[in-house]
Parts: sequence; C-alpha cells; structure tokens
Amino acid sequence: MKIIETALLADMFRGGYKFLAVNKEYVDSLNVFPVPDGDTGTNMSLTMSSAVKELDSLESGCDKSDILKCIARGTLRGARGNSGVILSQIMKGLATSLEDAPQITTKSFARALLSAREMAYNAVTKPKEGTVLTVIRYMAENAPSIANKNSDFITFFDLLLKKGEEILQKTPEMLPVLKKAGVVDAGGRGLLCVFTGFYRVIAGLEIENAPVEPIAATPATINVGAFGTDEHDYNNIKFAYCTEYFVINLKRHCTEEDVNKLRDKLMGIGDCVIVIGDISLIKVHVHTNQPNRALAFALQLGELDKVKIENMLEQSRAIQAERERNKKPLAMLAICSGQGLAKVFTDFGVDKVIEGGQTMNPSVEDILNAVESINSDNIIILPNNKNIIMAAERVSELTDKNVYIVPTVEVAQGVQAVLKFDEESSPEDNCKKMKRSLNALKCAELTHAVRSTEMDGLQLAEGDIIGIHGGKIICKGNDISGTLIDVIDNISDEESECITLYYGEDVKKEDADAIVETLEEKYPDCDIVCYDGGQPHYYYLVSVE
Repeated sequence: MKIIETALLADMFRGGYKFLAVNKEYVDSLNVFPVPDGDTGTNMSLTMSSAVKELDSLESGCDKSDILKCIARGTLRGARGNSGVILSQIMKGLATSLEDAPQITTKSFARALLSAREMAYNAVTKPKEGTVLTVIRYMAENAPSIANKNSDFITFFDLLLKKGEEILQKTPEMLPVLKKAGVVDAGGRGLLCVFTGFYRVIAGLEIENAPVEPIAATPATINVGAFGTDEHDYNNIKFAYCTEYFVINLKRHCTEEDVNKLRDKLMGIGDCVIVIGDISLIKVHVHTNQPNRALAFALQLGELDKVKIENMLEQSRAIQAERERNKKPLAMLAICSGQGLAKVFTDFGVDKVIEGGQTMNPSVEDILNAVESINSDNIIILPNNKNIIMAAERVSELTDKNVYIVPTVEVAQGVQAVLKFDEESSPEDNCKKMKRSLNALKCAELTHAVRSTEMDGLQLAEGDIIGIHGGKIICKGNDISGTLIDVIDNISDEESECITLYYGEDVKKEDADAIVETLEEKYPDCDIVCYDGGQPHYYYLVSVE
C-alpha cells in the first residue's frame, strides 16, 4: 500500500485509539505515582478518544482535510495531563503537515513526523530526554531515510516501530527514576501503542485481542510489578496544585504574543508549564502554589472552561498511606536470566526479579535499586549465582532496610529456597530453612563448548554439548537430548524423587516435551517437571532431589 486514502486515514486514527485503549492499563502500570499526571495510559487514551468522537460526528462524504482537522481539534480538546497534551501536539503536527500534502505517501508521512516532533518539543518549556519527546524525536529523525527506501506503508511502519522500540528501551539510561524503577517511559510506550494501532489497521491485523508484550526496560532489569516513571518527585513537591484549564472566546485584542506572555507569567509562579493552542483556543497546564493567579492571568485573555485543580500533596499523602498499609513484613528478591525463570519466581511469590547470571552480573547499584523499590523493610535476596553473592552482600551497607542473603549459586537452588518461604516466620528462621533445603538438591547445566580445549579429563571440541555439575564438566556429547540424559544419570540415584528441568531460549517446546516423555519412561519412580526458563547460553538447567 503506497497511498493512504481518506477512509483508511480515519480508520488509522481509530485503530491508534483502540490499540492504546486495549493497553492503557499496562501503560498505566509503568507510572511511579498515579497522581494527577500519573495515569499516562488512561490520559493518552482519553485524549485519542476525544478525537475519535469528533471523527464519528463527521457526515459521509468528508474529505482528508475534515478528518485531519478533527484529529487536531479533538486531541487538543480532550488532552489530559502532560502526556495527553504532548500527544495532542504530536497529532496536531501530523495533521497540519498531512493536510498540506497532495497525497499521503511514506515520504509525506515522514515529513509530518518531523512537524510532529517540532510541535511536541515547542509545547514543553523545559523538554526532558528519556520521555515521550525522545521517542517521537528519534522516530521522526529516522523516518525520512526509511521512507526513501520503502514506499510501502506496511514495511514503513514496521521499521518505524522498531526504531521507536529501540529508543524506548534506552529511556532508563536517560532518566535515573526509570532505571531505578526498572521500567521504560510510560508516555513513550503509549505513543508506540498509537502507532502500532496505525500499523495494524494498515496491515489488516486484529487489534482488540492483541495486547502489547511487556518488554524488560534494560539488559539489567526485568520489570515485575515495579513502580514506573513520572517526571516529578512526589516526595518533595515544590508546587502543590496541578492546575489545568482552557481559555475560550478570547478577546478581540488578543494576539499570539499575548499567549506567549501568558506562558511567561505562569513560569514565574510554577513549573511543568504547558501552554498550547492559538487565539481561537488555548490549553493550559501548570503546577503552582497560586492557582488563583494562574486563573487570573488567563481571565485577562478570555473565558475559562473545564477548570481542574488537584492537590498533589494530598494525593501523595494518600498514596504513601496506602503504600504503608500494604507494606509486607518480609519480601524476596531473586536474580536470574530469562523471562521464563522470572515468571517462575514471581509465580512462587517472589516480589521482584532483576536480570543477572552468567555473562551478565548486576551491579551493587542494580541490586540496591531493586531493594529500595520493594515495599518492605525486610528483604531476602537470592543471588542464584556465585559471582553475584558478593555484590548482594554489599547492599546492606547502602540501605536502611534489613537485607538477608541466602547464598544460592544455582537458579534451581533459588526456586527450592522460595518454596520454603513462610511470610509469617522471622527473616532469620526463613533463611535457616531455605539454606537447609539446598542440601538435598543436586544441580547441573547443559551448554556447549565455545572453544576446543582439554578440561576435567575430557577432550572438548568447539560446539560440543557439555554437562556441568559442581563447577566441573562431567560429560560431553553431540546432541542435546542424549547429553542431558547423561547429565541426569550422573547426578541421580535410586533415592531421587523429582527431576526438574528449565529449558532455555534455544530449545523448542516440542523438544522439551519429547525429552520429558523419555525421562518419564527412564525414571518411572521420579516426578518429572519442566518449565520454560528462557535463559540464554544454557540449553537446560537441571535439579534432582
């Protein structure tokens, strides 16, 4: 598809709204605090909803200009919170540029993205990188080169979304609050949801039952129920009142310069100032301790409409009180590599998981940030790797929380320890029970040799499948299944009761199912349990008890 016609254009924006609406709760979950600017997904969804309502009011036979004016006007009128306001400016930039284009091609859409970027940045008095602004900027900067090589819109949007995802995953490196929370920017994710909706409409793909797949924020973090991002520090609020309103029916003498003067006045009494629109309609957002003056300034220009003033101090107190009521007496933090293993830990009650393991050890700061994000004063850490234990032990020197280390050196040991956790028992008793439970467990890993060498009495060639137990290579082979059975034969005996497997990212589920059937026949007296671990480098992690 090389040209977007009028009917498809309207459906695109409807699709952007629908996909965002499907995923608004996930986007909301990326916020640090749900006060007043915090419900990013909801705010952005309602902003797009306003535009869709305008579209739905159009009579049949409308042209491209009518649709684009609805988008620009509707998103401005419906803009909620900072994220909604910025989204409205992105949509206005797109609409204004596309309205002037003779045809909507990938090249004209790329130019429209540049206009959207400029309008979004101009709307914010102090643009901050690591936010939705960064995402629209990066997408816009890459769009022209993508369009020059791809006139088909399906390919264009596919590549554009990949660029958006690429920069979104880097936002935690730009904003410390994101890195600490272990999430990507919520506004950026919301914007990608809108563009994903565009893409799915053009490609003829389903929207309602196609939720976005949560993606870890950085290579150092798997986000599992963590708090997300907000630009403001709600523990140290300087300006208490989030004030929003429209200025309508502006007086005849008003000019664009008067709008700029309003922005300057508001910056003198607060922060987070956004003043957008023109002499026909102005949207205002400001955080201030003098909402009366913020309203008075605007009354000099025209009438006020849809005034909203929210006390962020009071909402923050309520949130902190709720957080205190929900504080756990004792929590767990586990470290592992692989989304599947992270899910295993959370399913068994672990409060937070950060990524780490062979070739990817988290820093003391990574572990500290995870500890600080957990709503508990007492936290048991399961390092699950011998190279991570020392870093975990240093955390107690940097936090006021009580940190306890159960020195697990294998992921399977961590799972075994979690199964012994009792929230009603003291941290000390839990640690004793967890440590004792590890004595009955034998663990091994199946991977491949990365170079030819001689080790532990075995002559290894690069690519050989090798089994490791207790830090030593105990067997080698040419195929995964056969070598895995050799590993289990080595570490099991007649008293073994349960064999647990965690298969890695390079193993297909059907292959794992097949090996389970083989093991059930070979070890009829053992329970065979298999999980999708998703871990890199290791085909299987094995435990026998």
